[in-house]
This record gives sequence, C-alpha cells and structure tokens, in this order.
Amino acid sequence: MMIKSRRSFLKVAGIAAIGMGAAPVMNLAASDSHGSTQPKTAKNEEALHAKRWGMVIDTSKLTEEVVEAVKKACHKSHNVPDFNIEPDAEKYSGNRPARDGQEIKWIWDEHFHYAFPDKEDEFLAEKFHDLPFLVTCNHCKNPPCVQACPTQATFKREDGIVLMDYHRCIGCRFCMAACPYGSRNFNFTDPRPFIEETDPDFPTRTKGVVEKCNLCAERLAKGEQPHCVEASEGAIVVGDLEDPDSEIRSLLAEHYTIRRKQSLGTEPSVYYIV
Repeated sequence: MMIKSRRSFLKVAGIAAIGMGAAPVMNLAASDSHGSTQPKTAKNEEALHAKRWGMVIDTSKLTEEVVEAVKKACHKSHNVPDFNIEPDAEKYSGNRPARDGQEIKWIWDEHFHYAFPDKEDEFLAEKFHDLPFLVTCNHCKNPPCVQACPTQATFKREDGIVLMDYHRCIGCRFCMAACPYGSRNFNFTDPRPFIEETDPDFPTRTKGVVEKCNLCAERLAKGEQPHCVEASEGAIVVGDLEDPDSEIRSLLAEHYTIRRKQSLGTEPSVYYIV
C-alpha cells in the first residue's frame, strides 16, 4: 500500500509539473519526511531567516576535541552511516552489504594543502601543517552542482542554502563531478544498516543516492542553530552574509579570512579565520 501511495504521489507530481513548473513540485515532493531536507516547519514564526546564509570557522579555536565533537554532532543527527561499524542485521535482508572503501561525510577535517591547494606557500607557517581544517559543503553563491543536476534533485533556496531532494536523485553523480570541493558522497550500498542509532527526526537515505551537508535547514526552520555551531564551542558561527549588522559580518570585518578555491568563481559561503 505504501509503495502504491508513493507511486500515485509521484504520478500526480509529474503531471502537475507541466502546469506548475519543476520548482513548486520539487518543494511539494520535499515535504515527504522520508526523502528530503526541506523542513515541514518552514513557516514557523520562530524560524531563523537570512538573505544569504554563510559560515565563519575560526581555525584558532579548532582543537582535536572540538573537531571530533562537531563531526559527531552533525553525523549523528543526520543519520550519516559509519561503514567502520558492523552492520545491523535487522536493517537489511539478503546478502551482507558491501562497504569496502566507502565513506559518507557531511563535515570532516582536512589538511591545509588539500583544503587550500591554491594557497600553498613554500614557507607556509608550520602551524598550518598541523591544524585540523573543518571542511563541508560551501553552499556556493554560484553552485556548479545545481547546474549539473539533470533532475533538479540539487537546488539552491532563495536564502543561499543548497539542498537535495533525495526522491529526485537518480544517482548519476553529475553533481559530484561538478563540485570542486569533494563535498558530496554517493551511497553505493544501503547506508541504513551502518547507522548506529537512527534519529527519527531526520530522513535516512537509500542506495544510489547522493548526500551532503544541508546547513541544518531543519533546525534553522525551528529557530535553532546548526548542530556544528552548538558543538564547536564558539569556533563556528552561522549568519546572514547580507546583513551588515550580523555577527558573521562583524567577524569578517575584524579578521582576515580565506575561502576554498576562491578563484573558481563559485563564491563559497564558508570563510576561515586564519
């Protein structure tokens, strides 16, 4: 019955696309709690709003403990699988799911010369070689992933957040090829058996789907800060890049910051204080 209902829904959505255009239908599909990061509470009066969301990461405050806490908070709340654990036998049937070499990550630590290859210097300060740089989706102002996606499974909201509608993803991985930051991951196998403790408040993904950071759009819609911000002990700030009076703009005015692969013209919305 569930399968039949979903097929009926997709059929109606497809017909509606003729008269309504893809974006409205995409948003309608995104309201399904099993497949999208589009929050149902988008009209909540307590929701946090911005003309263009951005993030500032203060690298001087990134200790190993903070980095691990941020990754854990993000991945646990968004049901990101860990292929290093033994799979839950109750969550799959048939053959044991393959996992060799697989990794799904929404936010992770990276060495400076990998995160900022265009800023490498022969006499780079020694501290930068050892600093753990947290990297994630940059929610670019000009996101190449959106242009590459043939089904509009990847789309950018008016507030600058680049989201995914998992129902629309056909697993072509064009978005992965287009993203110059390696911020997208593909589920080669069912990820659900590798989730140690499933969070019922966020949808799980399926085999053949791409996923990435969504800037905790579901929390912003409820008036809450992203998980990474809460776990970072002040190292991460998220705010409105278009608001000159916002905290994030004050940080950008007070500190020298860099962005990843800025020369590509994607206009990343994540800044690093160095």
